[in-house]
Amino acid sequence: MNATLTRRHALALAAALATPLAHADTWPQGKPIRWVVAYPAGGGSDFLARQLAPQLGKQLGANLVIDNRPGAAGIIGTDNAAKSPADGFTILTGDNGAMVFHEAMYKKIPYAPSDFTPVGFMARFPLIVAVHPGAGFADGRQWLDALKKNPGRFSYASPGIGSPHHLAMELLKNRTQTFVVHVPYRGTALAVQDVISGQVPMMVLDTAAGLPQIRAGKVKALAVMSRKRIPALPDVPTLDELGIKDFEVTAWQGLFVPRGTPAEIVTRLSAEMNKAIVVPEVRAKLEDFGLEVTPTDGPALASFIQKETTFWHALIRERKLSAE
Repeated sequence: MNATLTRRHALALAAALATPLAHADTWPQGKPIRWVVAYPAGGGSDFLARQLAPQLGKQLGANLVIDNRPGAAGIIGTDNAAKSPADGFTILTGDNGAMVFHEAMYKKIPYAPSDFTPVGFMARFPLIVAVHPGAGFADGRQWLDALKKNPGRFSYASPGIGSPHHLAMELLKNRTQTFVVHVPYRGTALAVQDVISGQVPMMVLDTAAGLPQIRAGKVKALAVMSRKRIPALPDVPTLDELGIKDFEVTAWQGLFVPRGTPAEIVTRLSAEMNKAIVVPEVRAKLEDFGLEVTPTDGPALASFIQKETTFWHALIRERKLSAE
């Protein structure tokens, strides 16, 4: 009796261990894959997912369904993905906030970045220092001089506390020893409206939201926060050119799956994503929207996040920043 039970147990255990491998070999079997975007439809994260999904789905032989779950600065959607089955049928767009900032900005969040396995870097939005055209700043140098000479006189808008735009300005304030009052909004649209109307003189804008406003003359670009000038704004200097050396902050986007997803699935998903995002038609649409396409594999993204976490958590502690 005991021998029979032992044999049955061994067979059951062997079957259980074999299941993920067999599943990974056949995944996705034509079944739909849910792509969680923790922000509203129409935003930059949503645009990236919707442009990439058809091509990636074609390569995988599956329909990728975008599931927008906005709220709480991306925490609601990210937590939903973290608590989903690790079977390859839930993927997530993760960004600076979800994977780096929130853990330090909030006393407690319902998930941990370690609840996910990185699949790969997808793209990033360069950030732009933009001002109201009538704010009185002729160029970036005059703007920086004004901030240094008038601590507390100026304010800046951001899409929200803990956004890359907010943290980028806080880093700039830290590096230049300036004091500019933060005015957080609930999203980019409201923030940029008040800069356009002159209610707030300046903000940090990502290229997706900023380029249309800059091209229309509604706001003026003074500097970009990339290491190099960006093709869409070739005449706008970098902060490095304005004397703030080695300054670079972007709003980046990576692809993630719940931790425990079979490694074979992660490997295939990473390879197919890297192919899909550089398909000429896909890449062109993303770059026209202001994105820089920067695909990598999962280990490279994991290493990048580790460095980002060390750097930004130190800054958040130093400046006593909090989302609560």
